[in-house]
Amino acid sequence: MIPLVYDQLNRFGEDDTFFLSLLKEIKGKNLADLGCGTGRVTLHFAKAGFDITAIDPNKEAIELAKTKQTSNQVEWIIGDSGDLKTNTYDVVIMTANVAQVFLTDIDWEQVTSNVFRSLKEGGCFIFDTRNPKAEVWKKWMADKTPDIATHPKTGEELEIWTEYDGMDEKQIFTFYETVKSVKSGEVIQREKLQLRFRTQKEVKVALEKSGFSDVKCYGDWELKEASEESSSFIFYGTK
Repeated sequence: MIPLVYDQLNRFGEDDTFFLSLLKEIKGKNLADLGCGTGRVTLHFAKAGFDITAIDPNKEAIELAKTKQTSNQVEWIIGDSGDLKTNTYDVVIMTANVAQVFLTDIDWEQVTSNVFRSLKEGGCFIFDTRNPKAEVWKKWMADKTPDIATHPKTGEELEIWTEYDGMDEKQIFTFYETVKSVKSGEVIQREKLQLRFRTQKEVKVALEKSGFSDVKCYGDWELKEASEESSSFIFYGTK
């Protein structure tokens, strides 16, 4: 992610509404938002009444998130799943397909194990990920137009261009985002980004291996069981 333009390119949507609807059913107030980024959705969780530990390895994103805080319900931490406290949270949540940034099986299994360790008995792990069978990357690669944003400090118009290496044999999709000034053409920031696409079965097996039971998988932001045709998976595992 590029914190400078992230919030402008990712507005509140049906995915965020769905997560909030699931959280309404949670008994308890302690929530960990893992991979919270700029806090775009985190503060909506705080407004819903949760006491939140928000964790992300991106220092720039956390610093930006802190400037938006309107209550004392959020503790911001620059870190990763290893910073989750043991037997502490009623729910750990990952939004915006954060689950896909863990590229190796070892890293993904470490995350699921750390989350399981951090939850209270009966606590739950909620997150979303894209269905590889939907092949959404083909739609991304067909779009040759830049996104438009405004520099939050200077007000200048920005273009965000995306270039693609594509999908490899390990189901890792690699792309590059470049933020440029429209007026001068200056490159302000360029980042290499990678996403791992795992099947529904692969994700479920990893959760069960870490100890989660009663693993549910909803499809496409509705309270219905996911199918092979679903574009998005929303997993809900219980400790």
